[in-house]
Amino acid sequence: MCLFVGGDASLPDRCAGIEFDAITPDEKGNTFFFKGAHLWKGFAGPAVLSNESFKELDDIHHIGHVDAAFRMHNKDNLDDHDHIYFFLDDKVFSYYNHTLEDGYPKGIQDDFPGVPTHLDAAVECPQGECMTDSVLFFKGNDVHVYDISTKAVKTKQWSHLPVCTAAFRWLEHYYCFHGNNFTRFHPVSGEVNGTYPKDARNYFMRCPNFGHGAGHKVPKCSETKLDAITTDDAGKTYLFSGPNYMRLDTRRDGLHGFQITRTWKEVTQGVDAVFSYDNKIYLIKGDQIYIYKGAAHYTLIEGYPKTLKEELGIEGTVDAAFVCPNEHIVHIIQDGNRMRDVDLTATPRVINRDVPLPISPIDAALCGADGINLFKGSEYYNYESAMILAMGRIRAIPKPVTSAMIGCED
Repeated sequence: MCLFVGGDASLPDRCAGIEFDAITPDEKGNTFFFKGAHLWKGFAGPAVLSNESFKELDDIHHIGHVDAAFRMHNKDNLDDHDHIYFFLDDKVFSYYNHTLEDGYPKGIQDDFPGVPTHLDAAVECPQGECMTDSVLFFKGNDVHVYDISTKAVKTKQWSHLPVCTAAFRWLEHYYCFHGNNFTRFHPVSGEVNGTYPKDARNYFMRCPNFGHGAGHKVPKCSETKLDAITTDDAGKTYLFSGPNYMRLDTRRDGLHGFQITRTWKEVTQGVDAVFSYDNKIYLIKGDQIYIYKGAAHYTLIEGYPKTLKEELGIEGTVDAAFVCPNEHIVHIIQDGNRMRDVDLTATPRVINRDVPLPISPIDAALCGADGINLFKGSEYYNYESAMILAMGRIRAIPKPVTSAMIGCED
């Protein structure tokens, strides 16, 4: 394979297999991959000179490369939140909107006391994924965990991990890059689960003769058909279609389809309906319901799956389901145009309202701040509330789904 792109011998080709110096997203969610004096923006496209995007790096320090980089997660301090930090030797550079902050570069110890110089990699770790809002700094087999609030540093040794030349947090997972490979690890324990290393060209860039996974492609909005959609208590919005799902709330850092079994490994045949309630997510397939505890990652509750009759007091298959924010009634759509309500606080759970709907059939449903959206093929119908939907006899005016709603291609 050719080492260069477009015949320009000055540009490296990441599809040839190279070792990155650093990887970081910016405040808009664009991911930058650094190698020497060049970078790549996003998961496709040729290399460009780094100083075309981060001009002062070269003008001030003539660095030619960076040792490490990360995007700060610190919502308690908006002066730092979403800023990009670059490290070279004993210096740190802070950027926002691709502009160097006043007073930079500084010594690493000035901004991050206790963190060593000449780093190999760095990655942010928000509270909930780490114990507190933190940054993981890598040097050799040592990992220096920096608490953003207290500025305390705790050093761990993860000798089971390769030496990371770059580290990257993406969709709440953590990746150590080494050579042209990567290894996924747990940010608190460093534990590695699964078969690693894996070739980065199969996952983090679009390269000829490389690729992976479910073969998921973002559909055109006019061809969209959902199986289910839900927003959990943490604000994560999931769209399900066939064997795949997509996180919609991660739009800033890129939309990507994954197999459902990646997150909910026990759900192997797709889903008919999904809803969220009380920090749990309920996945329905056939007459079975799976309930997972919500956290940084989902865990199946012991004893599940159970039958719908046993858990919710209903029988038959489910077309769609939704729970509105701060409510405890799950609205279950069955038989094409019947909406059956079940009080999730009741014992035993039984149907306490059964009403016809003016629309049939329904593929998926979501309740949020803008009301209830019922999805049917590439269109949706909006109702202000569950009561209006239940009492209404006139079909709402259908509207086409859009990229802004569900991440499809307009």
